[in-house]
Amino acid sequence: MAIDTWLAFVAATMVMLAIPGPTILLVIGQSLGAGSRAALPLVAGVALGDLTAITLSLAGLGALLAASATLFTVLKFAGAAYLVWLGVKLWRAPVEAAATAPVSARRAMRDAYVVTALNPKGIAFFVAFVPLFVDASSPFLPQAVVLVATFVGLAAVNAAIYALMAARLSGAVRRPGVRRAFNRCGGTVLVGAGLATAAMRNH
Repeated sequence: MAIDTWLAFVAATMVMLAIPGPTILLVIGQSLGAGSRAALPLVAGVALGDLTAITLSLAGLGALLAASATLFTVLKFAGAAYLVWLGVKLWRAPVEAAATAPVSARRAMRDAYVVTALNPKGIAFFVAFVPLFVDASSPFLPQAVVLVATFVGLAAVNAAIYALMAARLSGAVRRPGVRRAFNRCGGTVLVGAGLATAAMRNH
């Protein structure tokens, strides 16, 4: 792959990632509620979710989603319902000193993976976005590997920045009343992300 093509892909990806979507809102909401404990698992879940989504896109699911309004709607509402459920759970999470963290590392990773991989807009986007940077005169597989690795790496770094900033803000206070406010703020963000996901259109 030509270096100028790769740099153009990096720039376009960074612009796209700078716009927070359901995945980043999940990362912020969970990090506000669970602190730095959830940051690394969330980032790992985002990376795996993006890897799944872009792989499925290259395998043809993106084109199917773009063409099938029914399939798009099913995935959209499944992801939206999951976000709302997570938001309600975080809103009601215990805040007493003896209570466990609102989210375990395994659950944080699972949540981030599911929300990222189930985002139909992301899957459909990949199938339209990635081919713009593929040279038809060169072997496809090596180019695809470079583009997938670049996108997943940048997405992980982006998620890590948001997670660590939110976790630092959350970890700065320990009083139950303030922790409850953080949990409810994070829960509200997640519910809002779910509603925004449910409202998005297939175009």
